[in-house]
Amino acid sequence: MDVVVIETPQLGDRSYLVHDGRVALVVDAQRDTDRIEEAARKAGVRITHVAETHVHNDYLTGGLILARAHSAKYLINAADQVAYECEPVKDGQTMQIGALTLHAVATPGHTRTHLSYIVTDGRVRAVFSGGSLLFGSVGRTDLLGPGDTAGLTRDQYASVHRLADEAGPDAALYPTHGFGSFCSIGPATRAEASTIAEQLEANHALMDPDPEHFAAELMANLSAYPSYYAHIAPLNMTGPEPADLSLPESLGAGELTERLAGGEWVVDLRHRVLFASNHLQGTVSFEYGSGRSFSSYLGWVLPWGEKLTLVGAREDVQNAIRDLSRIGIDRPDAAVGTEPGELAPGAAVASFPRAGWPAVVHEKPDGDPVVDVRRPDEFAASHVAGAINVPLHELLDRLGELPAGCLWVHCATGYRAGVAASLLQRAGRDVVQIDARFRDAAAAGVTLQIQPLPRR
Repeated sequence: MDVVVIETPQLGDRSYLVHDGRVALVVDAQRDTDRIEEAARKAGVRITHVAETHVHNDYLTGGLILARAHSAKYLINAADQVAYECEPVKDGQTMQIGALTLHAVATPGHTRTHLSYIVTDGRVRAVFSGGSLLFGSVGRTDLLGPGDTAGLTRDQYASVHRLADEAGPDAALYPTHGFGSFCSIGPATRAEASTIAEQLEANHALMDPDPEHFAAELMANLSAYPSYYAHIAPLNMTGPEPADLSLPESLGAGELTERLAGGEWVVDLRHRVLFASNHLQGTVSFEYGSGRSFSSYLGWVLPWGEKLTLVGAREDVQNAIRDLSRIGIDRPDAAVGTEPGELAPGAAVASFPRAGWPAVVHEKPDGDPVVDVRRPDEFAASHVAGAINVPLHELLDRLGELPAGCLWVHCATGYRAGVAASLLQRAGRDVVQIDARFRDAAAAGVTLQIQPLPRR
């Protein structure tokens, strides 16, 4: 048995091509299936089975697209009422895939109908755990709403223990989430590979002997997740179409200027430093170079379904189109180019200052507010004394709550602060982007309020 890992670091997920040298199973395919097709070609195998561990919330599946393209069996939990033809799978069901044997295990928790798959060739075993057992932690349990969270969290505890028992300590572990995905929760590790044996010694869900203690601790650490998740699961139930990844014809200067004047969302993909120094007035900054954050935050922050135009270098625009297709934002328009004056000659340009923490200490006027756009859990742990917390994903809805004065905006690394500063300037506010790591604030002399860690 050979397992080929297909990484999607932009969303913190993995897909898998599992084969015996002749035929292959694909687990949790992303919508841009060309990467999996290429992996199958390189391995010289035929895709005969495609499986989903669950109905995904953080990305559009490519499973149906692959299954149709290869006339493959599409394995879906029999309890999921999907709107397309599939091979319904139940807990305990076993099937043969060439020299491989697949065994389905019900692992509710991340969703009610979550399945994991134990695959063996008779010598080695591999566990494809989706959003159940992750490296160091588990998948989040609050995606169905607050009324289901407590029950799903207890289910998650029982599920990962059952999965570990059935797979055995020697089995290799291959989760879908846990590599930066907002679908994971708890103390996930940075490990690249793991086994059930390693998780038995390092994963808090398997080490905690008290399911109620585990449930209480996990639920206390649940934090916000992207708002676009609400749109993804229904689309996966009806079946996503193949993505159009082609680069559209670049907009002319007149059309781009009209869109800005009309208040449409025009996204500048350049590095946040370049954006701060010179950009078309009315554009917003979502730096593409920090690709792990781009699609998640854009889909979370900007209003869903509104017309979108991307502005940037050809390669960045092309990559951004692919990334956005994974979360259901299809066929954005584009203006290819990196110089604002050349993209729309004569159009108004703007800039805003950037600063480090020493400037906050020595140069910021006393009346200028500090706005922290990190999540509430980050703010609660430690924050600048007197700062106002408005999480980035809430900023557009809470602009009216911000006090008068020039707003000094920060986050954890500078990325979210760059987005926030551009949104605030677009709304007519004076801003300074604090483009620095929050962890360096205290050393620069910034006074912090720190929440002491709870005693265990």
